[in-house]
Amino acid sequence: MAIRISTAARNAMATAAAALVDGGSSTGRLRLYTGSQPAGPGTAPTGTLLAEITLNDPAFGGPANGTVTANQSPALTGTGVAAGTAGWFRIVDSTEAAGTGLGILDGSVSATGDDGECQLATTTISVGLTVTITSLTFTQPSS
Repeated sequence: MAIRISTAARNAMATAAAALVDGGSSTGRLRLYTGSQPAGPGTAPTGTLLAEITLNDPAFGGPANGTVTANQSPALTGTGVAAGTAGWFRIVDSTEAAGTGLGILDGSVSATGDDGECQLATTTISVGLTVTITSLTFTQPSS
């Protein structure tokens, strides 16, 4: 039999993950990379770092049906530091931002309106380009 998780438990888990992003002495960061997502946030990042975006504090709002959505006021923007196509993202807390780069959450990147936990105005990033997150969510699976 499969384990199934109640909505209340999923909400609690999503809230706990979101709280980790706000850990440390300042705000969490979202890093955009080229290529394929590595095995998980506890492994070294792969690909080229394209941009780093400072998240708001708190980074995420309250849960709904196991999903937390990033607070986007003010807008979540950063500047491209390398050229390439964004393939995945990693979220780190402020302590890890200066450390090993191991993270809290990894996920997929897509253009606005497509599937992906992190949606960008464009996935094609160049040096100096303003990178804008149009949607960022984390969903705790139900099983």
